[in-house]
Amino acid sequence: MLQAGAVLQAAGASGFSFYTGVPCSFLTPLINRVASDRSLRYVAAASEGEAVAIAAGAWLAGRQTVVMCQNSGLGNAVNPLTSLNAPFRIPTLLIVTWRGQPGLADEPQHALMGEITQDLLALLRLGQAPFPQTEAALGPGFAQAHAEMDRTGLPFAFVLRKGALADEVLDEPPRLPPPPGSRTDLCAHGPRPARAAILERLLALAPADAPVIATTGKTGRELFTLQDRAQHLYQVGAMGGAAPMALGLALATGRRTIVLDGDGAALMKLGAMATIGAYQPPGLLHVLLDNGVHDSTGGQATVSASVDFAGVALSCGYAQAFSCDSDTGFAAAFASALGSRGPVLLHVRIRPGSMAKLGRPTVAPHEVARRLRDFVLAAA
Repeated sequence: MLQAGAVLQAAGASGFSFYTGVPCSFLTPLINRVASDRSLRYVAAASEGEAVAIAAGAWLAGRQTVVMCQNSGLGNAVNPLTSLNAPFRIPTLLIVTWRGQPGLADEPQHALMGEITQDLLALLRLGQAPFPQTEAALGPGFAQAHAEMDRTGLPFAFVLRKGALADEVLDEPPRLPPPPGSRTDLCAHGPRPARAAILERLLALAPADAPVIATTGKTGRELFTLQDRAQHLYQVGAMGGAAPMALGLALATGRRTIVLDGDGAALMKLGAMATIGAYQPPGLLHVLLDNGVHDSTGGQATVSASVDFAGVALSCGYAQAFSCDSDTGFAAAFASALGSRGPVLLHVRIRPGSMAKLGRPTVAPHEVARRLRDFVLAAA
């Protein structure tokens, strides 16, 4: 059996230093060691898909990342792996356990995934290999994974068998709840603004050195149509992944990061708000544009009318939450948020609909990702 310390030493020699994921009993020793090591960053995600998006954000900050999960969690990760990592060419090392390995006794819910784990990774067009089985094989194994990701720009997966790792004691510091956050209501209860009006305000007020992650759909399209900047990333898929991606970026840099979210996207991965509140990224400014509908698919209603997003954010540990429903209220909330430490939520009620002449990003996703990565590294 391998010692987790030897695994992390070999991974570190290949540049891997940012870890996130969801636990599995096969991974317990490695996660225990990572969570106990104060020199490493480990983010406990609410779901495997969220972890993939968090790692993508950390990659934008120049970090080499590792996502650890059970093979059953690949189901949660398929969407960001195919609609975030693939089009944006964002690599991450996946360490996936092999629950339900044929020939070994396991729980019935793992049987099917155990049979198809390698086939699923191949169907996702990801490079893969068995997790190295000896200490001497660790260095070459991580070097191979690194080289493959450099070649393809895509994730690479190690498949970890049962019993591969020796037991490791968990010495994780206790997680204390953050102090209660503050709430500010700036709602005027008049006609609601268009999304474009809010985005124009944001373009005028956003710091020139702050990266902006825009959620999929018409938010990113309108932002691009209004003004394309090197600090922008327009998610063209991975619905719900903008906030966790911004979390990974903010944690990796410690600097101001802005995410433009939507009500449907936020609801899809509401657990991301709990992760944000727990890890308290000081520079994260979470702007939630809530029009109450899925605008890109014909205006079908979301359930956001019954959701108090500001209250949810504060319950999750955000430092501040603003509610507004006008462009002037947004401007006041945004200016106040820039002067405070985050995470901060700006919940903006807007009207459905979009710009009459709505374009689409003409810069390829992988070019947008590398442009923003260069921007972030230059600003650092």
